Amino acid sequence: MSMTVEQLADEIIKRAEGSARFLVGIAGPPGGGKSTLAEALFAHLKAIGEAPAVLPMDGFHLDNRLLIERGLLSRKGAPETFDVRGLRDILMAVRSGGEVLVPVFDRDRELAICAARCIAAEDRIILVEGNYVLLDREPWRPIASSFDLTVMVAPEEDELERRLVARWVHYGLSQDEIRAKVEDNDLPNGRLVLSASHPADITLRFG
Repeated sequence: MSMTVEQLADEIIKRAEGSARFLVGIAGPPGGGKSTLAEALFAHLKAIGEAPAVLPMDGFHLDNRLLIERGLLSRKGAPETFDVRGLRDILMAVRSGGEVLVPVFDRDRELAICAARCIAAEDRIILVEGNYVLLDREPWRPIASSFDLTVMVAPEEDELERRLVARWVHYGLSQDEIRAKVEDNDLPNGRLVLSASHPADITLRFG
C-alpha cells in the first residue's frame, strides 16, 4: 500500500475518534524508515492540533556491559538484546494514562538514557516505533496486542541494504565494519521482522 504521511495521519485520527489515548505500533526492519515516519507523523499531527508523542523501542536496548557478559555485543539490535519486559510495562503505563517518563537511545554514545522523554498526560496519540513491536515470537508476542492500530514499513531488501550502509558510513565505520554490521546482524534482523511479525493493519511497501 502507498500512503502519504497526511493520509496515514487522517486514518489514525479517524480510528482514534473518541479515544482518550490511542496507541499506534510502527514496525519495520532496522534502517527501514520507522523513525522517520514516526517523526513525520508527529510533526503533522501536532501541526493540525492533535496531541501526539513518539515512544521509540530503541530506548529499551540492553546496556553494552550486559551484552558483553552475555556474549551478545556483536548482535546488538537482535530481539534478545532488548528489555522486552520493560517495554511491555511502559506500554501498560502509557495505556493507563497520565504522565509517563520513557527511555531514549543515544546512538552517538550507544546507550539508553533512562527517563529521557516525557509522554505528557494530555498526549493522546502515541506513536510507538521499533523493529520488533509486532514480532510474533516469545517474549515479544504479547506486545502487538498493546496497539489500537499497527503499521509495517516494508522496504525492498536492496533499498534496505543501501540505507543500512549509509547509516554506518554516517557513523564513521570502516568498510569491513560496515559489512559485518549489515551482513551479519542488520539484514538478518530485518528479514526476521519482515517474515515473522504479526500482520499489520497497514503495510507500506517501497523499493
